[in-house]
Amino acid sequence: MTEKITEIKVKPIKKEREGKIQPSRFWVQISFILVCLWIGVEFYYFTRYFETAGVEGSFSRPPGVEAFLPISSMMSVYYFAITGELHQAHPAGFFIFLGIVSLSLALGKSFCSWICPVGSISEAVGDFGDAVAMKLFKRKLRMPRWLDYPLRSLKYLLLAFFVYAIFLSMEAAALKAFLDSPYNVISDVKMYYFFADISQFAFTVIAVLFLLSVVIRNFWCRYLCPYGALLGVVSFLSPFKIKRDAEKCTSCHLCTLACPNRINVEKVNHVISDECSSCMKCVDACPLRDTLYVENIFTKKKVKKKYVTPLVIGSFFFFIALGIITGNWQNKITKEEYEVYIEMRNSLGHPTGVQTQEELDIMEQRNREAKEKAGK
Repeated sequence: MTEKITEIKVKPIKKEREGKIQPSRFWVQISFILVCLWIGVEFYYFTRYFETAGVEGSFSRPPGVEAFLPISSMMSVYYFAITGELHQAHPAGFFIFLGIVSLSLALGKSFCSWICPVGSISEAVGDFGDAVAMKLFKRKLRMPRWLDYPLRSLKYLLLAFFVYAIFLSMEAAALKAFLDSPYNVISDVKMYYFFADISQFAFTVIAVLFLLSVVIRNFWCRYLCPYGALLGVVSFLSPFKIKRDAEKCTSCHLCTLACPNRINVEKVNHVISDECSSCMKCVDACPLRDTLYVENIFTKKKVKKKYVTPLVIGSFFFFIALGIITGNWQNKITKEEYEVYIEMRNSLGHPTGVQTQEELDIMEQRNREAKEKAGK
């Protein structure tokens, strides 16, 4: 008696042949860090111009510094939304903020892992911390999940505070009064002197955050950054998500191990998480073709790796180009205003919340007096 053996044809596993995304992401990160350093040098010469009464430095102010004024920029966007008027104190910040939000709408929190200099530095510090932990403890250090979840809520509490303080507490008149205030006009200058003449307390706080980021990867970004919280919420609206083909997946765990944000990529069909920064490390880690990739969830079409970098850059620079083309990149603050406001910078406190018409009138009167002093 002969037994008939049926031959079963096994479909061969196709290995991934597309190039890696990480090299291009690395150079994008380096490029933006260099741009930030260049902006910092230019801004130093700008402040030096006023420190030396024009003897040294230059009156050329880099508009890109307004990328570091997210609260003022968000207020400008809100003011534009309810009045249709683009405030001219920090117009570049307006377009940069829109560029960052549009990038999050396009590809999730990719701003955090591709462009943000704090995110890039935090990633490098985290890589160093993980390497040290593996050397000393043979494993990466992670915050316990019972503590991780409540700590992650802190950045959303900070975001909720700003949403309440701006969108729920301020009308057009109050917004204009704040944006017109000398404090807001030279908020970039005050920020510069905050770091240039940093106090011992502020330095200690930054040092502690740095050390915590060595021990716990992305400590600031994961637990405290309200900007990241906002982009995490916006990212849910993005049509482009990382897709896992469950039929092709071999559960090799490489994608989950590669994720710096502790997302169990191997357990989901689409990565839908406010913590996903679209760094694409999981996609690069997958060894199989068409198993883990970026997909348009509406058209169900795959986005090839070579298009990811142009999508990030294009989404971010669209609004920046719009600001430059329309002539709304440079602010309209005169040299005389800067001279007066910078001279009185130490007496300029953050304007308090406007709750009554009387408080609004007082703020507007102070703004008028400051402008009159500047001869405007």
